[in-house]
This record gives sequence, structure tokens and C-alpha cells, in this order.
Amino acid sequence: MAVSDELAHWLLDADPALRWQVERDVVGAPETTWRATRSRVASEGWGAALLARQDPEGTWARGAHYPGEGWRVPADLEGERGEDAQPWVSTDWSLAALQDWGLDPRVLGDTADRIAANCRWEYEDLPYWGGETDVCINALTLRAGAWLGVDVSALAAWFVEHQLEDGGWNCEWVEGSERSSFHSTINAVAALLDYERITGDTALRAARWRGEEYLLARRLLHRLSDGAPVGSFATRFVFPFRWEYSALRALDRFRAAAQHDGLPPDPRLAEAVDVVRAARRPDGRWIQEARDPGLVWFHIDAPAGEPSRWLTLIGTRALDWWDASAGGARPIHKHAALESETYGRPSQL
Repeated sequence: MAVSDELAHWLLDADPALRWQVERDVVGAPETTWRATRSRVASEGWGAALLARQDPEGTWARGAHYPGEGWRVPADLEGERGEDAQPWVSTDWSLAALQDWGLDPRVLGDTADRIAANCRWEYEDLPYWGGETDVCINALTLRAGAWLGVDVSALAAWFVEHQLEDGGWNCEWVEGSERSSFHSTINAVAALLDYERITGDTALRAARWRGEEYLLARRLLHRLSDGAPVGSFATRFVFPFRWEYSALRALDRFRAAAQHDGLPPDPRLAEAVDVVRAARRPDGRWIQEARDPGLVWFHIDAPAGEPSRWLTLIGTRALDWWDASAGGARPIHKHAALESETYGRPSQL
């Protein structure tokens, strides 16, 4: 969709972390333009502010997934305080934000080494770059490690070893779960894609494709057993995405995967596309439906009920990608054949 001048100006009136993506993905600015904007992430706005919050030890909030002992909450932190509110200020969440904003990893210098020396997981005091047992936490770690040049190949192989029989993943596997979760699976396939894009290692592509097939077989929205909606979370659009699944988040990741793999959209995305399209207001904007409770260094998007620049960027580029391909009009893609070729059995999805 060609956005109106008004919508384009609204989207471009943003922090460099968001603006460069609008320039590249929505308004079609020259590469020199969006790269110049991207280079400002380290010195301006959110990027500079988050870099200034880094601890001397290389961490954030002196903790891996949660703030560490002795960390004092700064008075200017935003968000909700309390035992029921997840803090989003620790090392893994902060690295994920910087990575998603397009920061040049060279800006972080020896951060990876300092984290290795000074930061361990809250779960059994495990070394940071080796990951722990939670799929979503390990997905953050895999992405960040590859981005920072850490050898995280052992952690990448962990995802293959812990892929469930139905093709997806579940953070509750350690409790005996044998049925995959939409939330865990979108985090896993996103991390495997980023690992492949950054490192060039295609050894895990089959596992990623199986994970994508898990979601495609369910049309991104339904249970496989009876076709019922998987849950209201799938059509609840909130940014930042963090660990939660939504059809919009999944559609954006399928867009990235298809572009990386050199494939057009899978037709089974059509219903999710309709859901995303229906959520767009007549002015071309998407509304922030909620904010996840919990401490944040600072808010980077609109409060609940207001138009979201991030969701509008993501929704616009996802629909543009779909519409440019004539609505995914092509045969079912590689995933279905992959099961029998790679694993020697028909699909059990």
C-alpha cells in the first residue's frame, strides 16, 4: 500500500531506531539515507539512553533475565512496580532492544566478554552464553550471541535437541510438556532465522522450517485438533513484542523468513493477513491495545488506546509484502515436503 503523505510524515517523526526502518521498508528511501539514520541509533534517542544504562560489568540492571541482587531501581524508571509485574530492564531484554533497533554491535565493544565474566543465569547459576532451560530466554540469548560474535553454536544445537514431536517448542518441556506453544515456537523460529542470517550457518534450517510448519498448519490462529481459535493473544497487538505471540508478530517473521529464503508468501498466511488488515484503521494506523506491566527503562511506544508507530510500521510492511505477491498465490511451500525428506516420515502435524 502506498501510504499517504500524512501517514509517512507521522511515521518518520520518530526516534532513529524506528525511523530508519520506516525509510527502508515503507517509504522506499535510498539505502544511503536509511543507513545514515541507522548509524545515529548509538548516539541519539533510545539507543544512546539505553547504552548509558549499561553497568560497568557489561550487564544491565546487574542481572541476566531479572535485576540482580543489590540493584537499586532508579527513580526515573517507567512502568509498573510490584511482584506481579515482570521487569524488562535486565541484560537479555536490553540486548534484544538494541539489536532490534539496529545498533551496530561494534559499538558495544567487549560487552560479550564482560557479560561472560560477570553474568550468570538465575536458573542454577549457569553461564550466560550457554543459555538455560527456557526456550524464550534461550532464543534471546542465541540472537544476541550471534549478533555480538559469540560462538553460540552449542546453544543453536540445543534448539534441535529440544524440538518437540509436533515440530514446535514449549518452555514447559522441562515440566514434561510434549505439546508445543505458539509463544515458544515463534521465539524459537525467530532466533534460528536470525542466527542463520548473521552467521550464514544453514545447518539448523530444517529445524526452523519444521517450526514454521507448526504455525502454518494452524494458519497462525487455530488449534490443529478442532480448528478453534488458539486464544485471544493471537489477535492482540501490543508492542514491544517481547515473548508473546501474535498474528502480526508471526506475519512479520514469516515475511523476513521468506525474503531470506527467496520464497513468496505461503497461502496459509491468508487468514492472518485478513486479521492484520482488519485491525488497520481507515487512516492507515494500528492501535496499541495494551502495555505489558512491568518496569522499563523508558517507554518506546504509545500507551494503550493510541496509535502505535511501531505496530503501524510492522503492519504496513507485512501487508505490502503480501499484496505485492498477489496474495500468496502459489503452491504450498517447502515445509510439507521437508518432513518426509529429512525425517523419513510423513508429517504428524
